[in-house]
Amino acid sequence: MNAPLYNTQILRLAAEIPYHDRLAAPMASVEKRSPVCGSRVTVDLNLDADGRVSAVGMLVRACALGQASASLMGAHVVGRSVEELAAARDALTAWLAGEGDGPPDWPGLELFTPALEHRGRHASIRLAFEAAAEAAALAREAR
Repeated sequence: MNAPLYNTQILRLAAEIPYHDRLAAPMASVEKRSPVCGSRVTVDLNLDADGRVSAVGMLVRACALGQASASLMGAHVVGRSVEELAAARDALTAWLAGEGDGPPDWPGLELFTPALEHRGRHASIRLAFEAAAEAAALAREAR
């Protein structure tokens, strides 16, 4: 039996996006858009002197899966390095493509297991992680 694509946990996360206000003066800002469904996620980031995320702001205009993914990313992004964000993005992309043994090492991503067979939803799930990884890299370059 297949698990439902939209379950209570996904819907709860979609309604509880942290850092839902944009930063006034971010070091970097990146918007990613899914051409499949039109979902959009904008991530603003600041890094501290050690190159770790110190502040984040987001604008999320996405389906429930994209919102839930942004919620999980936002809940655990502060304190992460540029390399950790790139690794999380790459692991999520690989996992959704059917590569690897299980979900990426990021809290909560196993909730998207029912979406693995729905390839049209993958882009929306990746948006926040793609935007955060790119914004972190740009912020490091700007320093």
